[in-house]
Amino acid sequence: MKSKRNTVLAAVLSMGLLAACSGGSEVQPESAGEAPPVPSASAEGNAARSERSGQQSREQAALESFIHTKLTGPHGVFTNLLETRQEGEAATGHEVLSESASILMRYAVLTGNEEQFAEQWKLARQTFDMEDGFSYRYSPLLKKRYPVNAAVDDLRLIRALYEAGEQFKNPAYTEEADRYGQRFYEHNVKDGEMYDFFDENYQITNAFITLCYIDLSTLQKLSIPIESRDTLTRHLKGVLEKGYLSDVFPLYETRFHYESGAYSSENINTVESLLTILHLAEVQQQAPASIAYIKQQVEAGTLYGQYTKEGRPTTDVRSTAIYALTAMIGAETGDNELYNTSIARMNEFRVTDAGSELYGGFGDVGSMQAYSFDNLMALLAYAY
Repeated sequence: MKSKRNTVLAAVLSMGLLAACSGGSEVQPESAGEAPPVPSASAEGNAARSERSGQQSREQAALESFIHTKLTGPHGVFTNLLETRQEGEAATGHEVLSESASILMRYAVLTGNEEQFAEQWKLARQTFDMEDGFSYRYSPLLKKRYPVNAAVDDLRLIRALYEAGEQFKNPAYTEEADRYGQRFYEHNVKDGEMYDFFDENYQITNAFITLCYIDLSTLQKLSIPIESRDTLTRHLKGVLEKGYLSDVFPLYETRFHYESGAYSSENINTVESLLTILHLAEVQQQAPASIAYIKQQVEAGTLYGQYTKEGRPTTDVRSTAIYALTAMIGAETGDNELYNTSIARMNEFRVTDAGSELYGGFGDVGSMQAYSFDNLMALLAYAY
């Protein structure tokens, strides 16, 4: 029974929990032609940089307003502005995700807003905290808290607590991070191997690790025995390194199966690989070829949503979250040009019509779809 249940859960994971890496966001249409050039940071003078900084602050404020006034309900940020019956395999409509709570908590830390952080953390605990982990998803319509966590989101919540403890000089947050980190290690790590999720009802994990879930920076902070922590991070770093595709197409495999020792990827979802590269950059382990490739594609405006493993695009569409992530990678690697160009590309998807319900946010004005991951990752990128 457990084996069958594990197989079913893995299928659900691939349809639902992986939204934590791919964001569940709808990539936004873009013609296959050449994208317009974006001025490089090196070509700008001090006056232009100051003007751009002021403009970005206004864009950030408008986005924050859109999220809080249009995309947020009593339980957190809606997965999508459009409501649904909330019955799908993946989160939809006004369901809320621990992913969203964790991003907003990190945003509050980066912007130095202790009151906002405290409010978000209180709401996150009320909505998602279970005995063995944070539920990845809550349906207000069904009043249902899903009994499964997503490792990447638990780790982001823990990281936000560590960052808040340091930023706000509040040891209580650090103590909470230690406690929740120990809980995460107890349930999502077995024999030095980390798994995507833990099912609280069935007390089981899945059988693999999705590479974009491996947040090395946070794992290095866990309050567990040093030997256990070193073993875990060393092993997972090896999983990431061996999942590198090639210098020709320097992105990463999707998942690693522990039993077979094999990687698998149907296609390469760009957001997932960018999250992997960001996690590596946070510990100064990024591959130079990855950064060079990203810079080239961002400059040209041709970083698309999905590729074959050989590097051929399977689509000609792009998304807000893609360029938000490349901006964060630029910030982590100290590459101001990559950061600024990425923000400019990201803003191509921003709704600038003051008469639109989506004004200040990122979404499709025709269908009125606006996804949490796109908007929250853009907000976080502005704050980096």
